[in-house]
Amino acid sequence: MDLPFSNKKTKKEDLIPILPGDIYQVGVLELRDIISPSALRVTPKSLNLGEKIARTMFVISYPRFLSEEWFSPIINLDSVFDISIFIHPLDTTTTLRALQKKIAEVESRIMANEEKGMVRDPMLDTAQADIENLRNQLMQATEKMFSVGLYLTIYGDTEDELEKISGEIRSILDAKLIYLKTALFQQEEGFKSTTPFATDLLEVNTQLNSTPLSSIFPFVSFDLTSNKGILYGRNMHNSSLVIFDRFSLENYNSVIFAKSGSGKSFATKLEILRSLMFDIDVLVIDPEREYEFLAEAVGGRYFNISLTSEHHINPFDLPFAREDESGSDVLRSNIINLVGLFRIMLGGLSPEEDSILDNAISETYALKDITPDSDFTNKPAPLLSDLELVLAGMEGGESLAQRLLKYTQGTWSGFLNKPTNVDINKKFVVFSIRDMEDELKPVAMYIVMHHIWNAVRRNLKKRLLVVDEAWWMMKAEDTASFLYSMVKRGRKYYLGVATITQDVGDFIKSQYGLPIITNSSIEILLKQSPASIDQVQQIFNLTEEEKYYLLEAPVGNGIFIAGLKRVEIKIEASYTEEQIITSDPSQILAIKKAKAEFQAAKQAG
Repeated sequence: MDLPFSNKKTKKEDLIPILPGDIYQVGVLELRDIISPSALRVTPKSLNLGEKIARTMFVISYPRFLSEEWFSPIINLDSVFDISIFIHPLDTTTTLRALQKKIAEVESRIMANEEKGMVRDPMLDTAQADIENLRNQLMQATEKMFSVGLYLTIYGDTEDELEKISGEIRSILDAKLIYLKTALFQQEEGFKSTTPFATDLLEVNTQLNSTPLSSIFPFVSFDLTSNKGILYGRNMHNSSLVIFDRFSLENYNSVIFAKSGSGKSFATKLEILRSLMFDIDVLVIDPEREYEFLAEAVGGRYFNISLTSEHHINPFDLPFAREDESGSDVLRSNIINLVGLFRIMLGGLSPEEDSILDNAISETYALKDITPDSDFTNKPAPLLSDLELVLAGMEGGESLAQRLLKYTQGTWSGFLNKPTNVDINKKFVVFSIRDMEDELKPVAMYIVMHHIWNAVRRNLKKRLLVVDEAWWMMKAEDTASFLYSMVKRGRKYYLGVATITQDVGDFIKSQYGLPIITNSSIEILLKQSPASIDQVQQIFNLTEEEKYYLLEAPVGNGIFIAGLKRVEIKIEASYTEEQIITSDPSQILAIKKAKAEFQAAKQAG
C-alpha cells in the first residue's frame, strides 16, 4: 500500500509516514470541536466568542457594612452571565500581626494630629474602632479572614446590549456602594477565571472577614414563602413553597390572565378551597357553571341566575346604613347605582332620560315611604313594575316605561321583577349565570355584584370575591366602573377581589382594565396565546425569557407576581383536592360514574 508523504523537499530520513489509523483519526469530530466557538477575538474591553460578545468585570471596593442578600438582585437578573467567587483563607496569626501594625499607624496619626492641635479626624477614630473590634473577634476565634475575588462575565449579541447589561449591574451595585471595574486588557484572564476550572488568573482580591463574606452566598433566589397564608404552588426556581396571605398586602386584590385550558379555574378553585380553611368567606360569580360541584362538596350555596330560575334579586333593595353614614347617603348611592343599571338594561340613556330616571326612582322609593329623612330599615323595597308605573305617569317618561316592559311583563320579567329570595349567609356562595342569555349577562353580573356589595358593607368580615370571565363585566362602561369601584374600595370592608379572564384584549380595551390591574397586589400569569402575549408582556413588563416561557408553559405553570417579586410557579393539588376542583371533562365523567356505581352498590347492599 502506498503511504502519503509530505511533498516538501527534505531529507528522506525526515519524512514521517501517515499510517492508516492516523488517516481515520483525522476525520473524527471531538466534543471540543462542537462546543468551542468558531472564532475568538480578544479586545481590551471584551471578548468575541463566535457570535457572542463577553465582558469580564471585578469588584474593587466594598462599603463598611454589607447588607444581607445584597448579591441576590444580581443573581436574579434575567440575563446570561457567569460568576466566580474565589475565597482564599488567610492565616490568623499573620493577620493579627498586620492588624497590630495598622493600629499602631492609626494611633500614631491620631497622636500627631493632637500634637499639632488639629481637630480629631472622625475617619481615623472609626478606623481605629473597626480594627480593634476585628482584632478582638479574631483573637476570640469568632471571625476569620479571607482574601476574596468576585468576578462577573456578562454576554450579549451586540456591544450595545453588553453596555446595557453592564450598566444595569453597575447601577444596582453602585446604590449599595459596591464598585465594579472592567478587566481592561485582561479579558482573556478574566474569561478563564469565570470558567469552571477554579483558576484565579485575575488575582484582584479584597480581604473580608466571615460575616460580610457570608452575605455573598450565591445560591439565593426570590421566594414568596411567608409565615402565614395559603399554599399557591411550588417555586420552580428553588423548589420552595409559594405561601402567601393576600390580606397582608396593601390591598387584597388579584388578577389572573390565562388562555382557555391553561389551569386558571383550577388555580382559583384551589385557592378557594384552601381559603375556606382559614375562615375566609368566598363569593363567586360563575359564568360557566364550573363551581357547582365545589359548592356541593364544601356545603356552600349555589344560586342559578336565569330567566326561569327560582332565585331572584331585587335591585331596589337597600343596605343597612353603617355607623359612619346616614340613611340619605345610602339612598343616594343606591339611586346612582340604579341609574347605571338602567343605562345597561336600556342600551344607553340621553342626559334628559338620565334626569327623568333619577327623579322617577326617587318617587318610586317615596311611594314605599322611603325618603332621605325616614327610617327605612325594615320597609319593603319597591319593584321594577313600581318604577314602570311612575314613569308612565311622568312627563317624558312614557318612552322609558315602554322600554322597561320587557323586564316587567315580557320574557325577562321573571329575572328582575320579583322580591329577593337569595340568602348569602354562608361560608361559600356561588352565583351561576351560565343559563342567562348573553345579552343579559352583564346586567346579571352587575345586579349580583351590587347585592354582594350591599352584604359586604353591612357586615365587616374577611371575604374573597371571585369574578370569573371578568371580560363580560368590561363590555359595558357601567359594569366595568362598578367592578373598579369594588376593587378600589374593597379594602375598607376587608374584601379581596380576584379578577379572572382569558380575553386580555377585551379587558384592556376598557378604560378601567389597566387601573384594575394596577390596584391588584397579586398577579398570576399562566399560559398565554400568541395573539395576546405582546400585550401581556407590555402590561406586566416581562422579559423575553418570561414571554417565551408563558407561550410554552405546561398546564398549571406560570408566573406569580406579588409586589416587586416574581417567581415561576407550578400549581399543584393533592389527590383529594383535585377530585373536588377538577374541570377536566374526562375526570368529571369518571367521578360521576364512580359516584353512581357507589350509590347503586349501596342500594343493592
